[in-house]
Amino acid sequence: MCGRFSLRLSHGEIRQLPGHDDLDVDEWVDEDQFVPRYNIAPRTQAPVLRRRDPGPSDANTDSYILQSMKWGLVPHWSKFEDKSLSTTNARSENLIEGGGMWASIKGKKRCAVLCQGYYEWLAKGKDKLPHFTKHKDGRLMLMAGLYDRVTLEGQSVPLWTFSIVTTSANKEFEWLHDRQPVILSTREALDKWLDTSSQTWTSDLVKLLEPYHDSSLPLECYQVPKEVGRVGTESSTFIEPISNRKDGIQAMFSKQRQSQSKGDSTARSLSVGRQPTESLAKTPRKRKREDQELAEEDTVVIGGPSTPTKAKHEGNELSGSKSSPTKRKTPKKPRDESTSKITMFFQKA
Repeated sequence: MCGRFSLRLSHGEIRQLPGHDDLDVDEWVDEDQFVPRYNIAPRTQAPVLRRRDPGPSDANTDSYILQSMKWGLVPHWSKFEDKSLSTTNARSENLIEGGGMWASIKGKKRCAVLCQGYYEWLAKGKDKLPHFTKHKDGRLMLMAGLYDRVTLEGQSVPLWTFSIVTTSANKEFEWLHDRQPVILSTREALDKWLDTSSQTWTSDLVKLLEPYHDSSLPLECYQVPKEVGRVGTESSTFIEPISNRKDGIQAMFSKQRQSQSKGDSTARSLSVGRQPTESLAKTPRKRKREDQELAEEDTVVIGGPSTPTKAKHEGNELSGSKSSPTKRKTPKKPRDESTSKITMFFQKA
C-alpha cells in the first residue's frame, strides 16, 4: 500500500521533473492548489502527470500536462464525497481481473503521481516503524495512478481526484511490506501507461503492474522518525535516515557515551577524594571526642578484676603469674600516629 508520500520541491523544480530530462511539460492546471510538503496525506492536493484532453481545436493529445488533484478517488457517478470509501490505493489485481468500480476508469483515465519517495510502516510487534523509499539517484519517482472527475450535488466546480496503483512487493522489499506502488521507471513505461488513446485496457498494461525489477535504477529504503505518522506535521528530517538526525540514534549513543564518561570521572573523583573530604568535614567537637576515644584505647588495665583484655592475657602468659595489681597507663602518642604501642616490663616474682 501507499498511505503517505513526499514532494517538497518548489513548483519550478517540479515543472522540470528532475531525473526525467526527456519529459517536457508546459502546463500545470490548478497549480496554486498544491503546497509542497514532506508529509502528503490522503484527502490533500498533489500534482499528477496525465495526457492532455483532446479539444475541438487541439489535435496535440500526445503531450502531457500537470494537474493538482485530491488524493482519494471519487468516482464520476458519485453524488457526494463518500469519505468511508477506501480509494487511496487501487490494487493491481482488481484492475487485471476487471469489474468493480475501476472497470470504467482504468482504460480511460490513467495518470502518474509525482513524489520524491513514499513512506511505509514496518510492523514490529505492537510497534510500527516508518521507512522512506526513493530512487537511489534522487530522481523524481513516478507512481502509476488512476484519476476521475465529478461534479457533486450542490457544487459548480468539478472535483478531480486520484488513486495510486499498488502491486505485490518485490523480493528486496518483502521484509518491509507485502505491497508497494507500481513505479514507472522508464520513459517507455510512462508513455505506455499514459497512452489512453484507445480508451481500453490492454494486455500490455498488465506487464507494467509487476513488482519493481529495474536494476539499473535501484531503490533506497531507510527508517525515518515516527513523527511523520502524524498528519499535518512537517520536517525536512522526514526524508532523511533517522541515524543522521541530530536527535537520532547517533546522537543518542553519543549522549550515552558522554554520560557514562562523566559518571566514571565523577566516581574516580569521589574515590580519590573521599578520605580528605571526610577529614575536612570533622567538627572540633567530633575531633575532641575522637581524642578521648583514642586515649581510652591507649589505656590498658593489666590484672584488673573486670577487664579480660588481650593485652592482660598476653601479660600473664609472659610473666607466668595469674594476676597483677599493677595498673599502668601508657603515655598518649602524638595524633599523627594511627596506633599506640605499649611497652610492658615484668619482673619475676
